[in-house]
Amino acid sequence: MKKRKSTAWSRAARKRDRRKRERERESGCDSAPADGGASPRRFTSSPPRYNVSPGSDQCRPALRLRSLKSKGRRSPSGQVDSLLFSATLVGLARATHDVISAMTLQAITWDNGRLEILDQTLLPETTRSVLISGVEDGWHAINKMQVRGAPAIAIVGCLSLAAEILPENITDKKRFRHEVEGKLNYLVSARPTAVNMKTAADELITLVNSLSENDKVTACEMKDRFINTIVAMLEKDVADNQAIGNYGADEILRSVPGDSFIRILTHCNTGSLATAGYGTALGVIRSLRKRKKLDHVYCTETRPYNQGARLTAYELVHDKIPATLICDDMVAALLKSKQITAVVVGADRVAASGDTANKIGTYQIAILAKHHGVPFYVAAPRTSIDFAIASGDQIVIEERPEREMTHIKEQRIAAPGIQCWNPAFDVTPAHLIAGIITEVGVYRPPELIRLSTEENLERTRIS
Repeated sequence: MKKRKSTAWSRAARKRDRRKRERERESGCDSAPADGGASPRRFTSSPPRYNVSPGSDQCRPALRLRSLKSKGRRSPSGQVDSLLFSATLVGLARATHDVISAMTLQAITWDNGRLEILDQTLLPETTRSVLISGVEDGWHAINKMQVRGAPAIAIVGCLSLAAEILPENITDKKRFRHEVEGKLNYLVSARPTAVNMKTAADELITLVNSLSENDKVTACEMKDRFINTIVAMLEKDVADNQAIGNYGADEILRSVPGDSFIRILTHCNTGSLATAGYGTALGVIRSLRKRKKLDHVYCTETRPYNQGARLTAYELVHDKIPATLICDDMVAALLKSKQITAVVVGADRVAASGDTANKIGTYQIAILAKHHGVPFYVAAPRTSIDFAIASGDQIVIEERPEREMTHIKEQRIAAPGIQCWNPAFDVTPAHLIAGIITEVGVYRPPELIRLSTEENLERTRIS
């Protein structure tokens, strides 16, 4: 009899636990990380008390309210102590305020050797910074897409190396050169399709080799000049993006009547979150808005990682830019019915021919734009152009885990057992591209090769 009672009690306990877990799932209390992987290794500070997120933090005020009802001192009438109840309402108000005030486009922060990045896997629900103390942290942040976008990948990768070597006492120049070269090549392997990290690594390796062979440069000076060069990349990227924005706005406005207002379609995320600030394709959009010529922006959700829905929409809302989110399979209908002026996208790698690797789905948008007579532009700094690759056929395409397609966080959305193909990028042929917008002007793909020599810039530029 005792054994049956114990069994019945444990069965009831398991049933209560199961119901509790179901209630938590229904209320959004799923504390798993956004990418389904491990939690960030360290944070710059503890999460705010009322930080609203899809994880357990979102439910803290509500759970707190339930705990007050069960544990608070009660008056003879059986009501919850008013002081405790009021404190809970204040907490709920703070939660709403934190969502608004926490929105930020500061994706990368470098302050006296301390590197922090905005964890983009948690956006838009949670705004949280991650401390990057060295190369290993930088590699994982890039690989796990806590930071993404070709320019931002290069900057964070290089700054992670700067953060690691800054406190070191460098005495051996050759050893320093060997260490730097190995770690830069390691950072390139985190996401190989984006060329900016490779370009930056090659430039820094050339610099450190030159300094190592210069007998007049001490080991300490070698280290300082190396770090200063990396920090300068951060500042230059913002200036380059603003120039891209201005050249792109000029090019688009030149193709329409003077009293026209512009409607832009963009794909993936190419703004402040993907760069050191301002953005490439989103930089063009921001420049059009500054000139009061922007009517509306349409952004794709960008499956399967949803950079458009999570990140581009986040930036557009932050800047109060009139915008509409569409599903990826709505592009043809949009181009047919909404009088789109131009499509502007970014690039992870541009071949010498003008063939462009960008987020998966870009190629089909370019085909649809061509069919509907809508000009298709690529906005990218010169560091995204790989003159060592003749055509897009030579670009290595990264393939991402199947889980990014089959799950949204912990929720499975695809049938178990189905196979998945998940390339992160596709290549748009040059003949579909109206122009490539760089920080030194806009170029037709056939003229792009002349960008490899400085003296040809003015002669080949179309705007």
